Amino acid sequence: MKLIVFATLISSCAAWHMPMVARTTTTPTALSATGPASPSDPLRIGTRGSPLALAQAYLTRKLLIEKFPELSEEGALEICVMKTQGDMILDKSLMELGGKGLFTKELDTSLLANEVDICVHSMKDVPTWLPDGTVLPCNLEREDTNDAFIAGSDSIKSIADLPDNAVIGTASLRRQAQLMAQNPTFKCVNFRGNVQTRLRKLDDGVVDATLLAIAGLKRMDMDGCATSVLEWDEMLPAVAQGAIGIQCRDDDERSLKYIEALNHADTKSCVDCERAFLAALDGNCKTPIAGQARIVNGEMLFRGLIAMPDGSELYETSSSGKVEDAVEIGTKAGEELKASVGDKFFEMMVEMSPQLAPGQVTGGK
Repeated sequence: MKLIVFATLISSCAAWHMPMVARTTTTPTALSATGPASPSDPLRIGTRGSPLALAQAYLTRKLLIEKFPELSEEGALEICVMKTQGDMILDKSLMELGGKGLFTKELDTSLLANEVDICVHSMKDVPTWLPDGTVLPCNLEREDTNDAFIAGSDSIKSIADLPDNAVIGTASLRRQAQLMAQNPTFKCVNFRGNVQTRLRKLDDGVVDATLLAIAGLKRMDMDGCATSVLEWDEMLPAVAQGAIGIQCRDDDERSLKYIEALNHADTKSCVDCERAFLAALDGNCKTPIAGQARIVNGEMLFRGLIAMPDGSELYETSSSGKVEDAVEIGTKAGEELKASVGDKFFEMMVEMSPQLAPGQVTGGK
């Protein structure tokens, strides 16, 4: 990977800050503390400020305009950018910071304060519970869910090509566990920041390789950076990876009308199944948990796993059923896996992660 290529990609990201119709602001303003929005009020889209988050917000804007032509009028849509705790603290792992909610709390607060009308999220960042007064009725059609392997050397084509003691940059315990299950000598180091920051570190030789969701790379036209795309047997993706969710207040009929029209039913069924699995394991970012559902010939197929962070123990499960039973399939798979690994597994997990409270189990991104 050459730095000049990276610089070109950064330049292409800058265009997302200058939409032709939507106004971008970093200081969302409450239109009214109570009561529904006026039809003349802009639909305010809350988002994080990373290039990937902005790409997803502008994709949402594009789809809204295509579905509702009245939203193409000047000032009808407003992009409200805000920083979250997860964006601001990059020198600590997600586990040290307390798991999920780090990328959504500030957005939730702005939504409930009527400073924005809808919030666009990467679904794998969204806790399995939502704040009272909010709903998430919409998942956009899902991108490829797989992880991309990106090596710093052209001679490395796959994980298997990495030498013993290779240094791999990842903040994800899910990825770490599956990598170390393949080669216990690997050293996984905390590797946070937006996609561009991580690729810069890789280009500077800070690590030998890294893993990123191919969905994010595709949304920024950066999938050419991937050395290879990993199949599920080699790296099972995170719950809800590759999916975008849109949240609003539960009593906001105008926003509900807009975003429910964008919902992709199959994606939502799969994401609901995966999140039910995660919820059954009480999961977010401190225990390596992976889960993926897909619909094949009208049937819901699910695979999940839980592991020790060092990859020394890894337990898998699979199940299937009717699409309309998505939540039940995920819940049952999680409950059965939790029972099969036993209490001793979770006791060992607490010992390995002393900042966890007893009984608290969480899942990796």
